Amino acid sequence: MIDIAYAMGTGGESSGQGGFGAFVPLILMFVIFYFLLIRPQQKKQKKHREMISNLKKGDRIVTSGGLYGRITGITDTVITVEISEKVRVKVARANVSGLTQTDNPSPK
Repeated sequence: MIDIAYAMGTGGESSGQGGFGAFVPLILMFVIFYFLLIRPQQKKQKKHREMISNLKKGDRIVTSGGLYGRITGITDTVITVEISEKVRVKVARANVSGLTQTDNPSPK
């Protein structure tokens, strides 16, 4: 019976980690998440902001809704896009998802 009591007790030795040692796995997980998720997303956002700030008249763009067109007018928040001859729509500047190729004409 005494053997069982000794087996269940912690004894004089401490096998658990204390203090800073308990936070090391948590810190390591945060560092991994930072380099795999947070940092690449910040770079992507910075590149998108630069692209939006460098838009000018005549650029061919694609919106986040999938409209392709040419910029005919620009203000601080709104872009006028010509999607077909004499068909113009106004799009929020933040909804421009990218520039399209202007060198290659579409095949007919």
